[in-house]
Amino acid sequence: MAILKKNAFSRRVPDLVTEELVAVLSRRSSFEFKQLFEIVHENLRARNAASGGEEMLRLRAYEKLQNLVARGAVKKTGKKYKGLPAALALAIAPQNGHLPAAAAAKTPAKPAAAAAK
Repeated sequence: MAILKKNAFSRRVPDLVTEELVAVLSRRSSFEFKQLFEIVHENLRARNAASGGEEMLRLRAYEKLQNLVARGAVKKTGKKYKGLPAALALAIAPQNGHLPAAAAAKTPAKPAAAAAK
């Protein structure tokens, strides 16, 4: 019997661009893409996670934003984007088994006895 070998690379790191987009759009105000990207870019630079050049990051952020719009987590009115908090929480929740920093802070820690079972 032949053993199938997986040759493709699987990306399992957390999606920091989407996390930052959700964090900014959860503020309950509307943004044009340029304003939104400037905030996201500054946040990613502060986390030392803005790599690959600003233009590439801009393209990735725009693609992630359009995916959030398509999933119904963000409402687009003209050129303005506004996050829908309930839908944004569902959009980012269990992404690749990674909890975003904001969600991890809200989640209560498991007791050591319960984790040992």
